[in-house]
Amino acid sequence: MFKRQTTRSRRSTHSKVLEVRVMSPRIAWLGALRVAGSLTKLACILAVIAGIGWGGWQGIQHAFYNNPDFRLQVIDLNANPVIDEVELVKAAEIDLSANLFKIDVKEVERKLKCLPEIAEVHAERHLPGTLMVRVTARTPWAWISCPAAGLPEVRRPGAMLVDHDGIAYPCPVLQLESAVRLPSIQLPASKGNPIIAGKRINHPELAHCFHLLDSACEADAEAIHWIDSVKQTNEWSMLLTTRQGIAATFGLGDHTRQIANLRAAMEHASQKGYAIETINLIPKRNVPITVHGDARATPPLIAETRPTETREKRRTR
Repeated sequence: MFKRQTTRSRRSTHSKVLEVRVMSPRIAWLGALRVAGSLTKLACILAVIAGIGWGGWQGIQHAFYNNPDFRLQVIDLNANPVIDEVELVKAAEIDLSANLFKIDVKEVERKLKCLPEIAEVHAERHLPGTLMVRVTARTPWAWISCPAAGLPEVRRPGAMLVDHDGIAYPCPVLQLESAVRLPSIQLPASKGNPIIAGKRINHPELAHCFHLLDSACEADAEAIHWIDSVKQTNEWSMLLTTRQGIAATFGLGDHTRQIANLRAAMEHASQKGYAIETINLIPKRNVPITVHGDARATPPLIAETRPTETREKRRTR
C-alpha cells in the first residue's frame, strides 16, 4: 500500500482548468442577466415611488396652491402709527392676486423689518384667505437735528426721529401728529458717530441730552411737550429751550435739582406776570435770571431747592 502523490505540475493544471470553467462566456452572460434584472426591478420601484410623489405633489398643488378658495382676500394689520395696508403691500412686495400658500410669511417679516420705523413684526396665514400681520412701531422720544450733516431742525415727515433706545429713523407720515410736539436734540457732526436710519446713535452728547430729558419727565410727565430743544453747548454745560422761549443752562449732571429750580422759577414767573429770558441753573444758590423787556415783577434769586420736596410742601412754607 502506498499513497498516490499528486505532483505540483498536475495541481497547477487542475487550477487552470477550473479557472477556464468559471470564466466561461455562458456563465458570464447569465451573471449579466441577473444584474440587469435586479437593476430593472430597482428602476421599476423608483419609477413607482416617483410617480406616487409626483401624483401627491400635483394633488397638493390642486388642493392648496392652485385652489381659488385660498386666494389672498384680507390683510389683517394691527392699528399702528407707522404703516397702513397700502404701504405694507408695497414694502413687502405682496401680490394681491396670489394664493395664500404662495406668500412666504418669513420673507414678508424680513422685508418689513428692514423698515427702520418698525421694531418687531410677525406674520401668519389664516385660512382660507387672510394674511395676519402684527407690527410693533418704534416710539419716538425726540427729533434729531444736525445741520452740519444735512439734518435741519424741522418737524415734518422724513425728518429724523430717535426712540428711547437711541435708534434713529425717518418720521412716517402717520406718526407726525403724535411726534410733532416732541423736543429736538441738536447734535454736532461726527465722522466716527454718523446718524444712520435704523442704526443706534452712539454720539456721547446724545446720552447727556437723554439724561436731561429723563430727569425732566420724572419731575413732570408733560415736560416732554413744553421742552422745545436740548443741546450740549460745551464740555460742562447744556442749553434747554422751552416753548415759552426760556433759555435754561444746565450742567452735565445734578439734573434733578436743576429741573426742580427751573420749574419753581417758571411757576413764580407765571404767578407774578413776567417772562423769563435766561436762567442759569448750575449754581446751587442764587440762581441768576434775566427777563424779557420791562418786567412787572422782579424775579427772585432762587435758593437751593431740595429734589425731594413737592410743590405742596413748598407752598405751605
